[in-house]
Amino acid sequence: MARLRLFAGAREAAGTGSDEFAGATVGEILDRAGERYGAHFIGLLDTCKVWCNGEPAERDHAVTDGDEVAVLPPVSGG
Repeated sequence: MARLRLFAGAREAAGTGSDEFAGATVGEILDRAGERYGAHFIGLLDTCKVWCNGEPAERDHAVTDGDEVAVLPPVSGG
């Protein structure tokens, strides 16, 4: 299982900052998270950066047990 870490708006949409999912790719992890957290979370993913183990990752990036997938929405400052 991979650990999914969620930040800012993604954390708010999911109602949690982290969770665990089984999947062979980043895309599978995100799809399973979307099934669990619903349409608002799924819609937010289009604007987010996704990292795996501290490196930028695309949906086809391979994931193994113990990997960390992070979802980082855009941040605005003022």
